[in-house]
Amino acid sequence: MKFYNTLTRRLEEFHEIETGRIGLYTCGPTVYDYPHIGNFRSYVFEDLVKRFFLFLGYRVKHVMNITDIDDKTIRKANELGVPLAEVTQKYIDAFHADLRTLNILPADVYPRATGHIPEMLRLISVLLEKRFAYVKDGSVYFSIERFKEYGRLANLDRASLKAGASAAVDADEYEKEAVQDFVLWKGKKPGEPSWPAPFGEGRPGWHIECSAMSMKYLGPHFDVHMGGVDNIFPHHENEIAQSEAANGHPFVNYWLHCQHLVIDSKKMSKSLGNFYTLGDLLGRGCDPMAVRYLLISTHYRKLLNFTLEGLEMAGQALARVKNFVFFLKNVQSEGEADPELAAAVAASLAAFSENLADDFNVSGALGVMFDLVHEVNARMNALTRADAAVMLSYVERLNLVLGILGPDNAGPLEAAVEAKIALREKARKERDFARADAIRAELKEEGIILMDTPGGVKWKRE
Repeated sequence: MKFYNTLTRRLEEFHEIETGRIGLYTCGPTVYDYPHIGNFRSYVFEDLVKRFFLFLGYRVKHVMNITDIDDKTIRKANELGVPLAEVTQKYIDAFHADLRTLNILPADVYPRATGHIPEMLRLISVLLEKRFAYVKDGSVYFSIERFKEYGRLANLDRASLKAGASAAVDADEYEKEAVQDFVLWKGKKPGEPSWPAPFGEGRPGWHIECSAMSMKYLGPHFDVHMGGVDNIFPHHENEIAQSEAANGHPFVNYWLHCQHLVIDSKKMSKSLGNFYTLGDLLGRGCDPMAVRYLLISTHYRKLLNFTLEGLEMAGQALARVKNFVFFLKNVQSEGEADPELAAAVAASLAAFSENLADDFNVSGALGVMFDLVHEVNARMNALTRADAAVMLSYVERLNLVLGILGPDNAGPLEAAVEAKIALREKARKERDFARADAIRAELKEEGIILMDTPGGVKWKRE
C-alpha cells in the first residue's frame, strides 16, 4: 500500500511501526458551531482510510480530539453569555449525531482539550526546560528559530522565517505569511477560563492540545496523522515542532491531508457564508448515504466542487447499488453457484483493494464495483440463490470500506401494510385499478415501494 505523505511530498509505501497495528490521529471539530459538509469531507475520507486499514486486517487505534477551548469557543460563549461547557456540549452532541447519520465509525477515544490540561502543562514545562520555549508577558511561546526543522510540512523557506522569529502571535489560526513564534500557554485574560500553572494562570493555545492528547493515547511516535489541507499550517506544522522538540525524535511517520470542498470554486466556509450543514441537506430530503457517497467519490487530493445536482447524481448511483441488492435478495431459483461468477467476484475484490492501496483511488475502486454490478445485472434472471449469496457477500465486503449502505431495511412488513398489499391484489383481480393505484400511493407515502414482477409483488422500503 502506498499513499501521498505531505511531509515528504511524495508517494510512499506504508510500513507500520508495530506489525499489524496502526496508531491513527485525526483532527476533530472545534465545537463552537455545527460543522458544515466541507468539514465532513475530511471526516468521511478519514473514515474511508480507517475502514480500509481494518479491511486489510490491521488493528487500528483511532484518536479524534475535541477542541472545546480555543479563541472561537470562548468567543461564542461570551457572545451568548453562557458557560463555555454549555456551548461546547451542545455542539459535541450534534457532532456525534452527524457522525452516526453519515455512518462514520466511532473513534476509540475522543479526548477533550479541557480534560487534558495536566498533560499540556507537562509538555510545556519540558519545552521550557529544553529552551525551545520562553515566557513573555505572562504567556509561553515556542521559539521557531530554535527548532531548525520548522517549516518542513508546509514547505516553508527557512531563510524567510528569520525576520519574524523575534515576534510572537497569540491567535490560534493565522496565515502562512505571518510566521511567528506561536503561543503554547496564554496568560489569564478577563472573560476567559483559566487554570493554575507554574508559569502563571491561563489556558492552553490550540496547537499544544493535539500534541499532548495524541501522545497520551498513541505514544510519542505513531503511524498516521490526518486532517484537512487547512490544518497543514499553522496547526500541524506547530504540532510537529513542539512534539519533536520535546521528544527528540520523529513525531508521526505519515501525514495525509484532504483537499477542500468548494462551491463555485470558493472554499466552503462559515466566514464566507457559502456552506451547508448536514441538517440543511437532510431538511431538503437528501439521503445521508448519498451525501457520504458524494464526499468520498472524488480523490481526496482533488478539490470537490459541491452542487445539489452532483448530490442528486450521487443518489442515483447509490440507488443502483440498493436496487442491485434488492433484486439479489429476491432471487428464488435453486441450483449450484456458478464458479465463473465466484472467480469474477474474487478478481473484482482484488482490483477494488489494489485501487484503494494506490493512494486511496476511490474512483477506480467504485468503477470496479459498478463494472461487476453491470455484468451481473445483465444475467440477473439466470442467477441461483447460491449465486445471489456470493454477490451479496461481495457487496457486504465492499461496503465494509465504503460504508454507503445503511442497515438492512428489508425486514418483515407490519401487519397493517401486509393487509394493504392484500387489498391491492384483491382490487387488481377485480379490475378496480383506481383502487389498486390508490393503495400503491398510500404505501409510497409510508415509505413502501411496490414492484410488480413476473414472480409476484416485490417490495422495498424507500
